[in-house]
Amino acid sequence: MGGNFFGLNAVKHFGANGLYSTQRINNNPYMNFGANGLERDTFQYNPDSLGRHTTEANLALMMKRNPRIREILRENGMCGELNMENLRALLAGHAKDTQKIATGIVNNLPAALRYEVNKKSLTDACYLHDLGKVLIPDEILNKPARLTPEEERIMHTHSELSYELLKNSDIDPKTLDLIKYHHQNPLGSGYPQAKPDFNADVTLQVLSAADKYSALTEKRSYKEPLSPEKALGIMYKDVKDGKMHPFVFKALVAHVREKAPIPQAV
Repeated sequence: MGGNFFGLNAVKHFGANGLYSTQRINNNPYMNFGANGLERDTFQYNPDSLGRHTTEANLALMMKRNPRIREILRENGMCGELNMENLRALLAGHAKDTQKIATGIVNNLPAALRYEVNKKSLTDACYLHDLGKVLIPDEILNKPARLTPEEERIMHTHSELSYELLKNSDIDPKTLDLIKYHHQNPLGSGYPQAKPDFNADVTLQVLSAADKYSALTEKRSYKEPLSPEKALGIMYKDVKDGKMHPFVFKALVAHVREKAPIPQAV
């Protein structure tokens, strides 16, 4: 079986214990997925090597060196003030949680897909993907209510800002692409707009899944944390809509089940 669907290479990946793109998935898939028994591996990161990119002095220097950042700020009426308190909280909480979830997803992927994951780029991107939120105004980032369409548009600039802040650093191109497009998907319906040849490969889909699951299950200024089963139910819609490959979702479910049992659906 060959070809490409859901953004992943289909060659030799879809054998026993796997889901094919044409295979029907039941309405409660996270109740049926179990551990696949494959040999596990893990990946790690060095926070000291990445931390230099998150200091106030370096962030200010990045802004000074890249006129595109100033353009984005000007186009969206943002003052460009660095909110270091928000950044420190994000790095200590959501970024690390995203890394742990991504590790769990990778460890539960079928071996052929697991070996395709760029683990160094993934783990670095998990830590730095939301760096641009340091420039999002606090009244939007921590608004205790639903964002207006204009505020949502401003919030959506964070991924491009993350990319632009790091573009002239020593971060490798693959990691930069992951950071820029962590809100994109195989349909290209996310943000920012991607080129026609954009491919949401397995590494990007793992990052996107980990980021979304973390966001759904953590407390935010505008919401309480969702339970694992509710979060997975929401994310399963992405599978049905073609925005996430079933294998990535299945690996996420297996990781969640390793942490705590998921109640059976009625």
